[in-house]
Amino acid sequence: MASADLSSAAPSEPRLGLRERKKIQTRQAIRRAAHRLFEQQGYDATPVDRIAEAADVSPSTVFRYFPTKEDIVLADEYDALLMSAVRARPVDESPVEAVRQAVLSAVRHVLAHDVLELRQRTKLIREVPALRGRQAEGMGESARALCAVLAERTGRDESDIELRVAVTAILAALHEALMYWVEQGQSEDVVTLVGRALDVLRRGLTL
Repeated sequence: MASADLSSAAPSEPRLGLRERKKIQTRQAIRRAAHRLFEQQGYDATPVDRIAEAADVSPSTVFRYFPTKEDIVLADEYDALLMSAVRARPVDESPVEAVRQAVLSAVRHVLAHDVLELRQRTKLIREVPALRGRQAEGMGESARALCAVLAERTGRDESDIELRVAVTAILAALHEALMYWVEQGQSEDVVTLVGRALDVLRRGLTL
């Protein structure tokens, strides 16, 4: 998924302690500095020590929050957001429709709180081969987590082949919608694009 700090929590959630808020602020400062430098200098030409300097932290602090440079772009909390959205869907809703609505809800949340970072991150993933490779690994982890949530709803085993195919297809549709969004200059409404991509699956891959 895409990258977002869920610091903009709903009013009903308990307020984070000072230490946790400082951690979130530091993580955000590193990400923002990195994206700014990536935009100015390019991803490959931007070393971690330059990112640390721009964020006013030490290189060791950067690595404490993000073990690799790729993680600065790819590490996110979107899986937790999506799983929570799926669990919140009505119990009588079909599993695929529950995931569809949860994906759309998660995308709207990201657009409301992290649209600039989403634009920057998606563009980098499309342009940098190392990021595309790492993202593919991350999609595998997301698929396993989503299979576990849908197993709860359906009573199927997490390794059920139909469950795995459905989940993988949904995540691939989301990925392709975001890549298309970048290719078109990020000018189209991304929620509409994601909805169209998921509709291809809902109608049975007919064109």
